[in-house]
Amino acid sequence: MRDDEIRKLLTTANPWWNAAAQGTDPTAWASAHRLLLDRREYDLGYRATVLDDVATTYPDGRLVVLTGPRRVGKSAAMLDAITRLCGRPDLDPRQIVNVQCDGMSVADVRRVLTLGRALTSSVDQPSPRPRVWFFDEISGVPGWSTALKVARDLTDFGRDTVVATGSRWVSDEDIQGNLLAGRAGKADGHRVRQLLPMTFRDYITATRSDLALPRPSHPTDLMSPDVRRGLERVMFLVDDYDLAWQDYLTCGGFPRAAAEHATTGGVSQHFVDDLLAWLRRDVDPDALPESVPLLLAQIAARATSPLNRARLAQTLGYLSRQTLDLRITRLANSHAVVRCHQRHDDGARVVGAQYKLYLVDPLLAWLPSRTSAGLDEPDFTALSEATVGIALARVVEDLDEGRWADDTIGYTRTGSGGEVDFAPVRIPTAAGPARTIPVESKWVGTRWAAEARTIQGKYGHGILATKSVLDLDGDVWAVPAPLVALLLG
Repeated sequence: MRDDEIRKLLTTANPWWNAAAQGTDPTAWASAHRLLLDRREYDLGYRATVLDDVATTYPDGRLVVLTGPRRVGKSAAMLDAITRLCGRPDLDPRQIVNVQCDGMSVADVRRVLTLGRALTSSVDQPSPRPRVWFFDEISGVPGWSTALKVARDLTDFGRDTVVATGSRWVSDEDIQGNLLAGRAGKADGHRVRQLLPMTFRDYITATRSDLALPRPSHPTDLMSPDVRRGLERVMFLVDDYDLAWQDYLTCGGFPRAAAEHATTGGVSQHFVDDLLAWLRRDVDPDALPESVPLLLAQIAARATSPLNRARLAQTLGYLSRQTLDLRITRLANSHAVVRCHQRHDDGARVVGAQYKLYLVDPLLAWLPSRTSAGLDEPDFTALSEATVGIALARVVEDLDEGRWADDTIGYTRTGSGGEVDFAPVRIPTAAGPARTIPVESKWVGTRWAAEARTIQGKYGHGILATKSVLDLDGDVWAVPAPLVALLLG
């Protein structure tokens, strides 16, 4: 891009600069911003809090990498943070630089760093002041992390606050080495953050605000006396949680999908098509249109069992297992799936074993039947297990940054060939490392005791995540899956 093109892009993306220069309201732009206006049409009041600390603290040199699937609201979260920053009396709005990176090259990014500071040089009188930079969808620019690294090391950019977002992370970008090794600032909070679809708690809060909710619990304390008392207090609401869980398993947690389902009873075909277009672009852009729906359908159908990748590749007609592995890697890089590896009794991964594969949001499992004739709807047994697994994976990552990609949840085998869906994994607590409570998922409404024998025999205790049974007697508790999800976050 030429300098004049970059200057125009920056001026357009930062309307608060002109407002500050004119002495008018620097937050007025938000009432007319197209993305925020569009959100009003599908707004249940949910707001992501992932950048709240950036919006409320003075520029302190922190660097935050924000990841997550497309259509989940990363850009909206950035704009909400910018609006709050613009309204702060201790901050000149011209210290805030918003950069839309779609279509840019790494050379453009380097030039943006120079021109962005030059265009806002008026705030550096009488002395230089730090900036707050927002780079939206910068992950699509090859070499971006190296460009930011050099600028952090050699220029005033090193003392600026930086938020970099992306929906798909390329494996040859060394984000950890380039940006997080001594360059992420000294502030508290995760440096790499996930913005994922709404949790079940978020969904309930947005759609059923009158429904009482148990307090979240640390995953090592899911069978504590406090948790027992909390569950006993909401025992009479089990059917309400069950119905809400079925709705959540139908529409998922993408904010627009949840809003459409709450107001119209279903998710629009337009939004479903948008999600499929994202996955086609990121996972298999050159294949036939049905390629991604077929892959998603197979993943959803096989979610309750370890994945035989050779057999799945043959079923899908791929020439080799390597082709399947590449597409699964792309799904993971696009934040659409999480691997659940087999674990030894000590929590270590069983090297070379088959893993389970869970879709990050229930709606992704419905895409095949909604977009390709003849493909089956997902089974609620598999949906419930996958959604409990994702809830556990999210809290593990929240407690121990950096594990999301491949080290959050795991299943284990028993000596008799049985399987526990979510084996204990080691996570930090205030008292030191501890292990999570084992969880087994069974979509049952009655006669749960027989289903608990596997987890009882393996660990002597644990939780059976049921459809609607709540029984807190004995060493294994039966707890409805929606309540397990609520306890986790």
